Amino acid sequence: MIKQITLELCAGNIDDCLALIDSPIDRFELNSALELDGLTPTLHTLRTLRSHTDKPIMCMIRPHTAGFTYTEQEYRIMLADGAEMLENGADGIVFGFLGERHEIDRTRTAAFADLAHRYHADAVFHKAFDLVQDPFSACETLITCGIDRVLTSGTAPDALSGSSVLQQLIQRYGTGIDILPGGGITSENVRTLIHNTGTNMIHFSAKSRVNEDGMYFRTDMRKADALFRELENL
Repeated sequence: MIKQITLELCAGNIDDCLALIDSPIDRFELNSALELDGLTPTLHTLRTLRSHTDKPIMCMIRPHTAGFTYTEQEYRIMLADGAEMLENGADGIVFGFLGERHEIDRTRTAAFADLAHRYHADAVFHKAFDLVQDPFSACETLITCGIDRVLTSGTAPDALSGSSVLQQLIQRYGTGIDILPGGGITSENVRTLIHNTGTNMIHFSAKSRVNEDGMYFRTDMRKADALFRELENL
């Protein structure tokens, strides 16, 4: 049964979310620009989705693609964006702060966790985590910072390749922080991933490339349906 696994859809626009409102999706990660690996969505996109569903919505807070070390001004804007999302119905915020050597930025990470928790919402550290040198030490740092969940492919290019690290993270830290596998998860590999890692949650996009006066990604409903079918009798 699918309900053994929490399914989080990574979506880049409102239409893809609305098309899957009545699907087995348990939670939405709302972004813009999936072709850029996801940026901060607009406030009105969140409000529109919130008006159509009671399912949890996680909002990406990522202003640009140039790494995960931000200027002070960028950081202040990210804080303001996060607060606005939470004030307007987001159930969590998704973010990632690294130092120059790809270590977890403890100060900013803890501040964002505190922000989320003031709204009784989730603090989620995204796949910036996969750039750290030592994922186990980094996971311990995230726990001390108050992070509720970390999205990761196990520091590998995709979650299936990172299965061994994911399994170890889940076994060591799963009671203190949710380990959310994400990255390249499809109907073809989802069962193997679950078996190899012991995870009870996955993050996926089921995206396909669209070229209409410029390339972008959309959720492919056929891919999503295929993944749902794979999990029906898990």
